[in-house]
Amino acid sequence: MKRQTLFAALACALLVFSMLGCHALQTTNHLQSIQLSTSNTSATPPGTLDLQGIGGTLQVYAWGNYSSGKQTLLNNRDVAYQIVLSPGSESAVDPGTDLLYQLDAPPATVELSSTGLLTAVTPSACTFFDSAQPPATKPAWSMVGSYSVTATYSGLTSPPVFVAVASAPGFYSTHNPTGQCGP
Repeated sequence: MKRQTLFAALACALLVFSMLGCHALQTTNHLQSIQLSTSNTSATPPGTLDLQGIGGTLQVYAWGNYSSGKQTLLNNRDVAYQIVLSPGSESAVDPGTDLLYQLDAPPATVELSSTGLLTAVTPSACTFFDSAQPPATKPAWSMVGSYSVTATYSGLTSPPVFVAVASAPGFYSTHNPTGQCGP
């Protein structure tokens, strides 16, 4: 074999391997963050969730956000969900009645399964107050307590999603004659 042919073959081989190496660098895909969604088809952040009625349920799903821009449903593989009282939600005073309201820590009031299913349980709670003042004829809802749900996967924790609870009646008043809890 001639020396020129050998050098040409080596040069081509190096070119091919270097192109493969560049391609491999371009397609690396690292998990950058995770987020919660109420959809298993879209990674749309849900905002504040409203869990209504004893036995009411809401499902949250963990999504992975990768460096390639791709979002992938994690399908609860090695996902750990957590729920806590949001800071400052332990107690509040209803401005209309001056009654002290205390919110129970999970698993009382809200349970969270290992698969991300939230369920309202006893004791019931209403994390909304009607802050309307006379001469108002309709309620003006203020959320005064909530729970925070997060998911952890591969060392990353999602931003919290807040959960309001409306499993108990609200306070009766002239602008809330039905005792509704929340919007």
